[in-house]
Amino acid sequence: MPDTFPSDTHHNIPRIRFSKVGNQKLRTAVWKGTDKGAGKRTPMLFFNGIGANLEIAQAFADKFTGRDIITFDMPGIGGSPDPTVPYRPWWAAKAAKQILLENGYNKVDVLGVSWGGGMAQQFAFQYPDMTERLVLCATAPGVTMVPGDIRAISKMGSPKRYKDREFLKQHFETLYGDGPDGAGMFAEHMMAPSLKGYWFQLLCMIGWSSLPLLPFLKMPTLIIAGDRDHIVPLANAKILKFMIKDSRLHEFEDAGHLFLLTKRDESVDIIRHFFEEPEVELPPRKNRKLKKLRLKPTAA
Repeated sequence: MPDTFPSDTHHNIPRIRFSKVGNQKLRTAVWKGTDKGAGKRTPMLFFNGIGANLEIAQAFADKFTGRDIITFDMPGIGGSPDPTVPYRPWWAAKAAKQILLENGYNKVDVLGVSWGGGMAQQFAFQYPDMTERLVLCATAPGVTMVPGDIRAISKMGSPKRYKDREFLKQHFETLYGDGPDGAGMFAEHMMAPSLKGYWFQLLCMIGWSSLPLLPFLKMPTLIIAGDRDHIVPLANAKILKFMIKDSRLHEFEDAGHLFLLTKRDESVDIIRHFFEEPEVELPPRKNRKLKKLRLKPTAA
């Protein structure tokens, strides 16, 4: 993973620090929004996919610049130390709440992708008063999901795709259903998780289902799913749509599991339309050198 961005690339640089939840340190990032016009927009809490470090959200943060975006590395992922004990989705939601409050956020829109979509559903159920709107991308209702392609699922038990870029490139389309060009976008800010951290993320979801929770979700909800997703088939999005009252479903044509990256502009437009907000350009950086994305975290 490169330590710095290319010099000709314009990035929204986050503030990175550590937060401590119980005995667990978590590396967090906050991208500050640039919309200082008609009032502040609602901040966004972002739950990433399994094994994905927070830097992978950079491509999304660069495009969705009108509001603050908050995310964090799960234990053993990215820059967060390994977990000492297993954790469950309720703990991930509790950790997110603490991080939000530490940064002065009491109300957020919540977006979760893939594994993070399960955490987003849990957070919205656990803390409905903090959740303004909910966006679920390429995700499912936990273990009660319609399973994906066995060729893709068989490769999900190992974090090898994060460690071996040739393996990722070779199996990218089989894994995600996206075109092979997406492998480079995914790998650009990729950091391999620890084996323990990755397995604990898998263990987190064992036996967990959101089906009993979904009828209690009353906030406006947008569900986005790719019709070529090999990991989380489109049928799962239809289940979520059926179970969440008055939710909206966008079926993304010719899109795989990683449409937030491979079809970033279209994805952001869909989400902006749901939020009913215009695009906000990233302001130019005058006479400033780009900082490293992997900044040295400040103390919690």
